[in-house]
Amino acid sequence: MGGKKKEFAFQHFSEKQLKILTWWREASPYAGCDGVIADGAIRSGKTVSMSLSFMMWAMETFNGSNFAICGKTIGSLRRNVIAPLKQMMPSLRCQCVDKHTENLLVVTGRGRTNYFYLFGGKDEGSQDLIQGITLAGAFFDEAALMTESFVNQATARCSVEGAKWWFNCNPEGPFHWFKTGWIDRADERNLLYLHFLMTDNQTLSEKTLARYRAMYTGVFARRFVLGEWAAADGVIYPMFCEENNIREDLTFQPEREFIAVDYGTFNPCVFLHFFAAGRGDDIRYYVDREYYHNGRGDDARGQRAVQKDDGQYAADMLRFVGGRKDIPIIIDPSASSLMTRLRHEGFVNVYPAKNAVAKGISAVASAFGQGRLCLSPECRHTLAELPSYVWDVKHADRSGEDKPLKENDHCCDALRYGVYFDLLHHAAARPSVAGRRTCR
Repeated sequence: MGGKKKEFAFQHFSEKQLKILTWWREASPYAGCDGVIADGAIRSGKTVSMSLSFMMWAMETFNGSNFAICGKTIGSLRRNVIAPLKQMMPSLRCQCVDKHTENLLVVTGRGRTNYFYLFGGKDEGSQDLIQGITLAGAFFDEAALMTESFVNQATARCSVEGAKWWFNCNPEGPFHWFKTGWIDRADERNLLYLHFLMTDNQTLSEKTLARYRAMYTGVFARRFVLGEWAAADGVIYPMFCEENNIREDLTFQPEREFIAVDYGTFNPCVFLHFFAAGRGDDIRYYVDREYYHNGRGDDARGQRAVQKDDGQYAADMLRFVGGRKDIPIIIDPSASSLMTRLRHEGFVNVYPAKNAVAKGISAVASAFGQGRLCLSPECRHTLAELPSYVWDVKHADRSGEDKPLKENDHCCDALRYGVYFDLLHHAAARPSVAGRRTCR
């Protein structure tokens, strides 16, 4: 049966959120600013207050104008910004027509109509998509994940009299282009700058705050919890310890199993066998065994250099999984030839991994830190790699992209592929289903 759409329920706003909501009004001391930047911790209430204020400003100030709402990708933008924004429309006394094929929101209210175009700014080619349009304002969700060229092009398109810019983001490295070019120059650029902490989101309970603080350690705690633009250096998983992360046997009832693969012919090739259970931030993982072949050989063990082809690796995989061809296999996305060979050999669930390095490492770090990811002592190559898996400090530049040093990383890459892929596919927290088959 149909019914009325549920109107968005506004919660109590913090002092910083209220400043976001009102900075542009004539009575505000910041009304003369050309834009606003809100950075800081995750879950601090930046996005909701920013997107709401942006829409209020646009609909009260302009009529018949074009605006840009930007995210890293259109998909993430629709999920994180547009979906909740559309829920807010009735509270703003506005109506929204979403033209999906055009990536356009037509918003009408209070006798005005404005046009909000959606853009993704993930790569250098993205700037070409926004060229030519004249804008009265632009909102950038997760600006630090976009390319500098896209942000420069989008801000340059805001040439209508009275146009303003709106940025929010979580911190990256201290030399990231958005930190040095926009945050550090906020006064020079005539921008209001606000730094958010988790406590600025008054909808979060103490229990929830404690859970988020426990999820992250090292550089991720500094960035996501404390909201610092911190450098990634040293060991990537300093939270890993024998007491919490090495187990002889499973300590939970598994719901699913899968294989994660980092591919190499001359370099090592790794298979990791995972058991998993749960959803969202409560997923538990256990890696009970590994396959490791080094095409360079291993002098310490007297192993001579033998390079294997895809057919040999497919045969090794069949032995590794005990002849089962239905088990999901998550593979290094660059290993297209091995994926093709495995499918040719009858493996029916072969998937390319998601190579989002920083997000994958963050997922693994969180699972290690909370004791939700454990390895068997049998995974000796993986255990040997973890202490020497370190950040590439020389790579920390204006790109802001954190990367591990490309040494002793093959098992750790496979670990990242497996955890992050499973997390993406089991992100929604829900009770475990009783009666699932126990994995052997």
